[in-house]
Amino acid sequence: MKKSTIILTGGAGFIGSCFLWKLNKEGIDNIIVVDNLDSSDKWRNLAGKKFLDYVQKDVFIALLNENKIKNVKMIVHMGACSSTTLNDGAYFIKNNYEYSKSLAVWAKSNKAKFIYASSAATYGAGEFGYDDSNKTTYRLRPLNMYGYSKQLFDLWILNNNLDKEATGIKFFNVFGPNEYHKGEMMSVVCKKFTEVNQTGRIGLFKSYRDDYKDGEQKRDFIYIKDAIDVLFYFFENSGRAGIFNLGCGKAHSWNDLAHAIFLALEKKPRIEYIDMPEILRSKYQYFTEAMMERLRISGYDRQFTPLKDAVKDYISYLRENKYL
Repeated sequence: MKKSTIILTGGAGFIGSCFLWKLNKEGIDNIIVVDNLDSSDKWRNLAGKKFLDYVQKDVFIALLNENKIKNVKMIVHMGACSSTTLNDGAYFIKNNYEYSKSLAVWAKSNKAKFIYASSAATYGAGEFGYDDSNKTTYRLRPLNMYGYSKQLFDLWILNNNLDKEATGIKFFNVFGPNEYHKGEMMSVVCKKFTEVNQTGRIGLFKSYRDDYKDGEQKRDFIYIKDAIDVLFYFFENSGRAGIFNLGCGKAHSWNDLAHAIFLALEKKPRIEYIDMPEILRSKYQYFTEAMMERLRISGYDRQFTPLKDAVKDYISYLRENKYL
């Protein structure tokens, strides 16, 4: 009997390539990797990994529409534009929303499990909290077009009752190896590693709200190794459906993160506060903290790596520009 296939979109990207690494570690290589390789070094994320085939995104869609891909047991859809500054609404709708819908419809028609990446950007300013219940999802007001495109798809999943079959993952602030190609969208750890080595300092955005001191804006940071462990949990337990938060469940300030970087590099802390670009000020999340009860209730019981330990581990990769 022919072995069934896994489709991994965004497989050359940050989270996708790390998940590919995880699958390979578990002895799984019956994978078709889909992405849109360009002039960046994203291709390096695939080097040394095992998979059946690589297909460019536009070619993949054509193959799917022509029903030329058979015997697929699962689509893990990590492919998306994740820019929080891009304002091209039509591009986001086509790339993040319509594309995702077409994959979900195909998966349902072909009886394939569908796992996809949502985002904590859907929570906007957090005025309705960070509860991943369906009731809260309907109320959310994202602050940028990226978050809105993810929110639209979450709502489409709910409105079509696919949350009983599909699994959505609301990733919070993920950082770790394989994000080197992301430019301005790299994590602060990746960016500041170079900055600290070159200048001995870290620049963090000033706060523009009276209730937050400079550098005390808080995010829920999660290490990529923890993120892909959770993703693999849902991969193995395909009956666990719904839309789930994926953070650590504890917010840390940017100052906390900066101090963790200095500690890992064995350097004296030197933080300077810099002006936030005007384009970001109205779209900036001052606080995120995932409610993690639904993930725990689903059966996932592993603990997440403490921030200092995660940063130290990541720094060991950055020192040698290593990949997962």
